[in-house]
Amino acid sequence: MWERGRPPRKPRPSPILVPPPPSSPPPRLNLLLPRSLLALAARAMPSRRPSPVLLLLLALSLALLFLILSPSSPSASVFSRSLSSGSAIASSSPASTPAPPAPVKIYLYDLPAKFTYGVVRSYTAARAPSGSADAAAALPDEQLRYPGHQHAAEWWLFKDLLRRRPWDRPVARVDDPSDADLFYVPFFSSLSLVVNPIRSPPAANASGAAAAYSDEAMQEELLEWLKRQPYWRRHRGRDHVFICQDPNALYRVIDRISNAVLLVSDFGRLRSDQASLVKDVILPYSHRINSFKGEVGVDGRPSLLFFMGNRYRKEGGKVRDALFQILENEDDVTIKHGTQSRESRRAARQGMHSSKFCLHPAGDTPSACRLFDALVSLCVPVIVSDYIELPFEDIIDYNKISIFVGISKAVQPGYLTSMLRRISSERILEYQREIKKVKHYFEYEDPNGPVNEIWRQVSLKAPLIKLLINRNKRLLERGTNGTDCSCICSTTPTEITAAS
Repeated sequence: MWERGRPPRKPRPSPILVPPPPSSPPPRLNLLLPRSLLALAARAMPSRRPSPVLLLLLALSLALLFLILSPSSPSASVFSRSLSSGSAIASSSPASTPAPPAPVKIYLYDLPAKFTYGVVRSYTAARAPSGSADAAAALPDEQLRYPGHQHAAEWWLFKDLLRRRPWDRPVARVDDPSDADLFYVPFFSSLSLVVNPIRSPPAANASGAAAAYSDEAMQEELLEWLKRQPYWRRHRGRDHVFICQDPNALYRVIDRISNAVLLVSDFGRLRSDQASLVKDVILPYSHRINSFKGEVGVDGRPSLLFFMGNRYRKEGGKVRDALFQILENEDDVTIKHGTQSRESRRAARQGMHSSKFCLHPAGDTPSACRLFDALVSLCVPVIVSDYIELPFEDIIDYNKISIFVGISKAVQPGYLTSMLRRISSERILEYQREIKKVKHYFEYEDPNGPVNEIWRQVSLKAPLIKLLINRNKRLLERGTNGTDCSCICSTTPTEITAAS
């Protein structure tokens, strides 16, 4: 539009000289061409002619932008370096690599010494020659040694907490119980069970300790001591941890501590309302024979299958006698009766180190240290059991390191040996390689072995414990059916099927 009576003004050429775009601009800068931006700016402005000052400022800004982003410009390299460094900083920021979770804080109860070192002294005193003085009685606590025992995990865990290992582990020991998430009760319950031999105990020695010891009395005294602790009473022991590897350990008080986390080897003698995979932890037995130090291979293992142990067992262990009858006449199978002794362990080491497969039938309970003796020997375990719990199954696939055979098939004449003979040497080597990868999880003497893994498993229970504690606070009525939501995994396959 123009004013009335005046002709329209002739358009003046713009005094602004816009630099031409580079001859070969980078593909990613195509959208930054000045003509495109000017067109966008023009469309965004009012329909009347824009101010020359505004156009001049826009042109200067575009020229400066091209100077910065030009590939031949020093400023571009500086700018790109700054962008690269910024990206590197962002990629290495804590947000992109989350820090490991803080360790679960655990308090080690300072139990009276009779529950820890005192159990070791009582054990050695009970086995001292009649009428002689017990050498262990005069030793200070730090010089005592735990006797060779398949349930030595209770000793390894206790000593580990005493050492105050670094905080970059799943659990960290704290001195103030008010800071603790969990409370560890270091009673040597499995050793206490066998202080006095099963056979008639010998006459009391010079110290008289053998005749005075009672495992049942110790269990009751432990529970009375705990009842006096405010942190035990606070949540009825739900945030406490007990180790009871032997299937009969703590049997007298197990119903009264079943709220707690139990460290066990299997659930063979525990009811579903006492223990479960939800709240408890499965531990490996401590192996009793020396680990195999050689490489994988089958040339030095002429025996097909090896077993050495008690032939006659009760309950589920009756399968052993049937396997003895089937296998004892096989040429390349070694199966013999043996009891716990130094000579038996030596023979077991030689047999396992020279066999391709090691038989692991159920005993009085589904598991035994023989399985872990086989694993540290690189002897592929053949597990004959319809129900067995195994440690650390969230990180170990036992199908890669073991062969599982149902009892009904294993007791068929010729089934086991014909199946094992069909397994190729290359497949046996694969089993051995996989065993070697995870062998350290079963060697308690390894600094990165089962102790760390047990603590990791224990730490995973802390959130559930917190949930149950908070839930228990707000419940107005308790159920009358005797069930506990923390024990939803039962101990028999039929019960699991029925529950599902």
